[in-house]
Amino acid sequence: MRVIAGEAKGRTLKAVPGMNTRPTTDKVKEAIFSMIGPYFDGGTALDLFAGTGGLGIEAWSRGVERTVFIDREKISVEIIRQNVQTANMGSAAEIYRNDAERALKALAKRGQKFRLVFLDPPYKMITMDSLMAQLAVNQLLEPEAIIVVEHDAAHRYPEQLEHFEQLKHAKYGDTAVSIFQYISSDSHDGSEVNVNVNE
Repeated sequence: MRVIAGEAKGRTLKAVPGMNTRPTTDKVKEAIFSMIGPYFDGGTALDLFAGTGGLGIEAWSRGVERTVFIDREKISVEIIRQNVQTANMGSAAEIYRNDAERALKALAKRGQKFRLVFLDPPYKMITMDSLMAQLAVNQLLEPEAIIVVEHDAAHRYPEQLEHFEQLKHAKYGDTAVSIFQYISSDSHDGSEVNVNVNE
């Protein structure tokens, strides 16, 4: 497992010991960033079920200004810290041990806004549409923010959700990736969205 492109390209990242964490493969990670745009110009990312931190680190390496990493497991948080150090992210990383719903409430109290959100939970969890709703209700998203949901290929999220529109859906073996865009009241102000949703 490595950083594929950008500032930290080629850096090897550690995996979480055991079978409870399923890191995103390099193939799927490359596909995700091909779909949402290979590089970014600033903004803050949220890696909510961070695991190894691989997705959030990749986003920073490709131009995101800062990434907030959340995971509920102590061992995962330790691995994220080590991987962030390997990538030399420094103050561009914030790492917290918390479960997803509590973390969103805490981030909302701090007035955080995210341009890019990764939701890569254990595959048995199929409630990411509910978490997306919480992101919207808690006003944690910038206008036209992008949400990346990695999930079991056997499950399919609706293409239209309140506040969200699906831009892309793709399968890679047992893994599926669904890309959503946040549709806020401020999203139709004429600003352009730098998102590539073509294969």
